Amino acid sequence: MVLSRRRFFEELAAVGGLSLAMAGMDALGFGFSSAQAAPPTLTGKGKGTRVVILGAGLAGMTAAYELTKAGYDCHVIEARSFAGGRCQTSRKGFTDTDLMGHKQTCDFDEGLYINHGPWRIPYHHRSTLHYTKLFGVALESFVNDNDASYIYFEKGKGALAGKPVRKRQIAADARGYAAELLAKCVGKGDLDGALTPEDRDRFIAYLISEGRLSPKTQTYVGTDRRGYDIPHGAGVDPGPGKVSPPFTLTDVLESDTWKALASLSEFEQQATMFQPAGGMDHIAKGFERNVGHLIRYSTEVQKLVQDDKGVEVFFKGVDGAVGSVKADYCVCTIPLSVLKNIDLGVSPKFKAAMAGVSYAPVNKIGLQMKRRFWEEDHFIYGGHVYTDMPGIGSISLPSTGWQGQKGVILGYYAFGAEAARVSAKPPADRAAFAVAAGQKVFPQYAESFETAFSFSWHLAKYNLGGWAEWSEEGRATAYPVLCEPDGRVYLAGEHLSYIGGWQAGAIESAWQQIGKIHARVNAA
Repeated sequence: MVLSRRRFFEELAAVGGLSLAMAGMDALGFGFSSAQAAPPTLTGKGKGTRVVILGAGLAGMTAAYELTKAGYDCHVIEARSFAGGRCQTSRKGFTDTDLMGHKQTCDFDEGLYINHGPWRIPYHHRSTLHYTKLFGVALESFVNDNDASYIYFEKGKGALAGKPVRKRQIAADARGYAAELLAKCVGKGDLDGALTPEDRDRFIAYLISEGRLSPKTQTYVGTDRRGYDIPHGAGVDPGPGKVSPPFTLTDVLESDTWKALASLSEFEQQATMFQPAGGMDHIAKGFERNVGHLIRYSTEVQKLVQDDKGVEVFFKGVDGAVGSVKADYCVCTIPLSVLKNIDLGVSPKFKAAMAGVSYAPVNKIGLQMKRRFWEEDHFIYGGHVYTDMPGIGSISLPSTGWQGQKGVILGYYAFGAEAARVSAKPPADRAAFAVAAGQKVFPQYAESFETAFSFSWHLAKYNLGGWAEWSEEGRATAYPVLCEPDGRVYLAGEHLSYIGGWQAGAIESAWQQIGKIHARVNAA
């Protein structure tokens, strides 16, 4: 079989993650593209056109901000008592009552928090970074990859099953053995049909360097990338500096720990990430400072009607008062999981398309620890602990408050059926479940735990899921329908993008729709 360059890079990513694939691409002079960077230029004027925007999440506030600048008369209706949509942070005093009736009030210490919604921004999500810079939202690094952290897999076999192992050890060994096998394959000429002789020689040299192979035998015998069992010391005697011996290839494969190395194999999962200092909701607050005066809070949309002249939205306030607002156009950013239950005056085709997507059950829990044992005892500063424990997904360590006394760990981040199962527990039981799991990785977990706050997005009344999950069929049939207006109704949100679940998806879908509205207004 001829191995194409594209297929070759895919195989590199599958074995060694994005960094291995990127290094291979760099060796042959290839690179990556970037995301949309700025909103559309709305040339002409809004002519006082009235737009009602449903939802004050990032998509809704993006639309309000950009349209208002262009002269539009915008009115925003938001069901919650605060803006931001999924862009939320739980800190002391934050309250939530889920659809099962579980009420929680966050009692973290002052200054501590967990981003139970979006919690990281890739460097190439330039649409999100456009607004953090514009609104003066201070950013700090988010550690999205840390080779000092642990991989803990229970379901695999062999000597590593049920044992916390440093990610750097698995990464070094997997890369080493993979590079050894590839180097021998290339060396035998098995790839000559797809790689030029020059490419072949360069790749062998690259693989020897990448895997730290013996240049003579092209075999993997270990590397200082794994770390030291006995580190070098000070003084005239440097000490033994003993490199830890590699695990066997069989142990690495049977334990399934190698699967964690694919965590950065997707373009969205970069090692370089950002987070707003003090909490993700500072992005929402930045928008709110500019468009908050346009928002009607604590107001639920009950019905929408439209004709060829405009739209009318009927609503009900938390106090029971009802009313309506008329506009020329509507930008609706309500998640489809919620929107399909609202009396919406759109075509049957549009309604059918709204049913063509499902929403992911998603759980998060913040665990306040009285001591930062992960730093003090394990020398881990940020990053994720990858596990195969049901209902846990990954455990993540804070990328802020370095060397402080306390900190908040993301105790689980789970999706799908396991998330639904855990969310059925009362909050105290969720916390106990998360602590028991973490104890398997860190012996100090239970004794350090103080308090918790959990959030289940599929149990949030105004979300009913973490993000939209499109099937291939849905993308091909329903998605294109919803990307176009139905009469005077335009949809926006992360669900109307290919950057689902990310704030950039919400922002850029709003950019797309306001561009269409503006073109329509100026063509009239």
